[in-house]
Amino acid sequence: MKLHVLPDRTDSAAGNMAADFLLLRRYPEVAVRFRHYGWHRPACTFGYSQKIALVRGQLPALAGLGAGESAEQPLELCRRPTGGGVVDHREDWTYALVIPRGHPTEELRAVESYRLVHAALAAALRRQGTAAMLQPAETEPAAATGVCFQRAEPHDVIHAASREKIAGAAQKRNKHGLLFQGSIWRPAVRATVDWAEFREDFVRELAAALHVEPEATAWPDFAEHELEGLTEQYAAPEWTEAR
Repeated sequence: MKLHVLPDRTDSAAGNMAADFLLLRRYPEVAVRFRHYGWHRPACTFGYSQKIALVRGQLPALAGLGAGESAEQPLELCRRPTGGGVVDHREDWTYALVIPRGHPTEELRAVESYRLVHAALAAALRRQGTAAMLQPAETEPAAATGVCFQRAEPHDVIHAASREKIAGAAQKRNKHGLLFQGSIWRPAVRATVDWAEFREDFVRELAAALHVEPEATAWPDFAEHELEGLTEQYAAPEWTEAR
């Protein structure tokens, strides 16, 4: 099986969520697929099962506001198809990884697939001079309603010296396979990183861990109306405020 390394893209929060989900649902080949992407505007995403009132309650803290203060939030807000808490994308390095049905890793328990992907990520960061390690498995899990980078959960990537959380991810599994949406909080890296080199190192580490061969691949030819329609769905208030 191949690891298809897709071109980097920048989009709105809704556009990025739509593209990730289509990589899981409509990809034309049986292959592992990986992409790194950016954001058109300052954005936050939050897990599928999160309550919108609780999410909005976290936004003043992200904006640096004190208790009881309020302000018009400049952050684009979007509900993810995966789980997890609130993720601030203003200073992160974001990626998606899809492992198709039939690959051995897709059959692992969620905690084991999470550990495998983050072990590859930590190894790539160490190549860049960051003292990265995994949060021990015996750590008590964080509450799902919190801001993602305020506390590390088991098998998150942390800094070995500061114990600050560097990277986390959320997962969605369906009949097509397993989608990871991952984020590296760049201020926690505490090293000068060549992010282009890191991307290549991460791809190599993932390929080795998944026993697949990496291959640069063009963006798939999704039906334009399908991508546009799903982007509109993710941008709609009905999706954001679904619960």
